Amino acid sequence: MDWGSILSNVARAAIDEFTAVFALAAIGLNIHFGYTGLLNFGQVGFMAAGAFGLAIGVTYLGLSFWLSLLVALGASVLLALLLGLPTLRLRADYLAIVTIAASEILRFILRSPSTREVTGGSYGLTAFAQGFYRVNPIPPGDYGFGPFTYSANETWLLTVAWLLVVLASLSVWLTMRSPWGRVLKAIREEEDAATSLGKSVYSYKMQSLIYGGVMGSLGGLVLAVSTQSVQPDVYSTPITFYAYLALILGGTARVLGPVLGSMVFWMVLSLSDNVLRQAIRAGHIPESIMSGTQVGQVRFMLVGLGLMLLMIFRPQGIVGDRREMELDA
Repeated sequence: MDWGSILSNVARAAIDEFTAVFALAAIGLNIHFGYTGLLNFGQVGFMAAGAFGLAIGVTYLGLSFWLSLLVALGASVLLALLLGLPTLRLRADYLAIVTIAASEILRFILRSPSTREVTGGSYGLTAFAQGFYRVNPIPPGDYGFGPFTYSANETWLLTVAWLLVVLASLSVWLTMRSPWGRVLKAIREEEDAATSLGKSVYSYKMQSLIYGGVMGSLGGLVLAVSTQSVQPDVYSTPITFYAYLALILGGTARVLGPVLGSMVFWMVLSLSDNVLRQAIRAGHIPESIMSGTQVGQVRFMLVGLGLMLLMIFRPQGIVGDRREMELDA
């Protein structure tokens, strides 16, 4: 087995654009669940709103890439309003059911034949990210060293993606130390007490839903620009739970928890994938036990086993705090 190649791929996965995508989605969930106590199981819907808002703005509305970014962010705010106005007075478990259903409804609308002219239907949309790469200030060529060698476009994408992660984390750090952020924590821990102090719990929850939803839409934007395509079935329910996994792994209600959790999540996936595939090729794992086509499923089983052990021995996550896990359900 080529351990040098395995470790190189694992190291590369730590700063991959998909790691940044899930970090942004998990930051949004951290605002919802970690700081406010909202059980939002439809974060992928906000990612889809951002991605399709950008793609539709460019391909259907004929706007520039940069104006389409405003359409994408506006779509995520609109989704938060449509989702939050009738549901934020529901109990936590009912809110979870409604949000997961809403994300699936949105996915089926996007892939419906009746919306094909706008959304591309089940085939999705492509060729909308040229405006992003057109302003790339990095000259053509390869940059980096060893496994961290990227083309000019890849370097530009990674730079912007991780800059968004840094700015999103800084934004959370500042807002959660403000009086507004302290009200969110009070709502998470005891909603009735916050109400008795004259705080409009419903209003604060709505603001939190919009704030975290916009963060999730930024993850969808990075994913769309990275693949230069959007397809409705990519934005399915498991994406939300992967983001929750990253959040729980790193530690809820911690600024760096979602980022660290996303990095560890993708590193573990890369490590298990590379080790299993090379073990099969080397004959260490017989084909009768596992084939190459089964590696994708087995690696998620291993990640699930690791999460179970984490919940048993360190339920607060890598950098989390048990006291921050309180919520008024």
